[in-house]
Amino acid sequence: MSGSRVVVIGAGIAGLAAAHRLTRRGARVTVLEASDRVGGKLLPGEIAGARVDLGAESMLARRPEAVALAREVGLDDRLQPPATATASIWTRGALRPMPKGHVMGVPGTAEALAGVLSEEGLARIGQDAELPRTEVGDDVAVGAYVAARLGREVVDRLIEPLLGGVYAGDAYRISMRSAVPQLFQVARTHTSLTQGVREIQARMAANQQTGPVFMGIEGGVGTLPLAVADSVRARGGEIVTGAPVTELRREPSGGWRVVAADRVLHADAVIVAAPAPAAAGLLRAEAPEAATELDTVEYASMALVTLAYRRSGTALPAGSGFLVPPVDGRTIKASTFASQKWGWIADENPDVVVLRTSVGRYGETKILERDDTALVDVSRHDLREATGLDATPLETRVTRWTDGLPQYPVGHHARVARIREHVAKLPGLAVCGAQYDGVGIPACIASAYAAVDQIQGDLTAVRELTANPVQSLHGGAGE
Repeated sequence: MSGSRVVVIGAGIAGLAAAHRLTRRGARVTVLEASDRVGGKLLPGEIAGARVDLGAESMLARRPEAVALAREVGLDDRLQPPATATASIWTRGALRPMPKGHVMGVPGTAEALAGVLSEEGLARIGQDAELPRTEVGDDVAVGAYVAARLGREVVDRLIEPLLGGVYAGDAYRISMRSAVPQLFQVARTHTSLTQGVREIQARMAANQQTGPVFMGIEGGVGTLPLAVADSVRARGGEIVTGAPVTELRREPSGGWRVVAADRVLHADAVIVAAPAPAAAGLLRAEAPEAATELDTVEYASMALVTLAYRRSGTALPAGSGFLVPPVDGRTIKASTFASQKWGWIADENPDVVVLRTSVGRYGETKILERDDTALVDVSRHDLREATGLDATPLETRVTRWTDGLPQYPVGHHARVARIREHVAKLPGLAVCGAQYDGVGIPACIASAYAAVDQIQGDLTAVRELTANPVQSLHGGAGE
């Protein structure tokens, strides 16, 4: 690897993580990014003088990749867990404590969901132990399987908002094998789902994992890609923004020819870390079967509405925020009380309260056709209904993430395996990003590291990720 020339296409966190590992291994790296900035869905910003995240705001700390990368690029002293991990769920007309004792919304006992489900819904969970086995085959939709075992109310009032926080998707379409692999293994080996969940909980208790489940960064998680980019440059790597790649071709010599704007680059290897539509376009000439598979990847769009208020006269419920089940018919799907969730925001801005809402799910297009003012208005309306907050904000900001989250439908794992099988036929080529092994930050970084290993001829990590995707847990209300 030392001295080899590698081009990375895409400067989101996956592309930057790949470039970082490559430079550490002595490669000469050029990162080409079509947009005018690095970071992808990680975006630091400001509102009413307060530093905030305008994209993803936390990262799973129980996986090592994201926290380790932050430490490697000098952010160790800025890592901070949430000040509070207590969230609520706004359902059936009230804010109710988020239940504990479940695995992505699936309870070990009916009592775990008391207060969120109706009496009928709780009684239906008890039938799980008496039902015959539900076959899941090679994959199954989370919502379909859980509804068959425990009833639709569990799905509609808890699993939907939790999965919506990760994928902005539809639980009745999302792959259990790819999105919640723990539950898929239980479904394959157990007749009773609740018994299987209790065994997962027992194993977790026996492992006695300590430390926070999630982690943030002082100044925002959006500062992570900036720090990684600085580290890449410090090691001699080149990062070029505003440089959309228009051609990727295999050269007779065995290397790669990359055309971006007015530049033609010749590389020993290429890592494609672009979203599925762009990756499909780039791979069509040399890996048409992989491009065809990538063409089938669907995305959900969403918007984040960030609001800042004067602290005096602004009272919010305790906790980090709340989730909203789609079945309740509200417009927002979640709200994060950012100043309560992240201690550094409150410390830096004692006179300001920052919170945000998210709107938009897979298949919802009408709401996102509204202008920014309308999205602010509907967010304020729902916040008033949920919390009583009726103050006028100091400032508002709407951040739209069009086609921001790849969807993981039933059969996603098989699609990823086919893509990688086709790509592997071309030496010196690899792919990585959120559309493969998990949408969370650690998953994207793990995908990047596997891609680096692949272009060096080591497929161990790629095979492991393809077989066992990284579960992307919900990072708290509004994530």
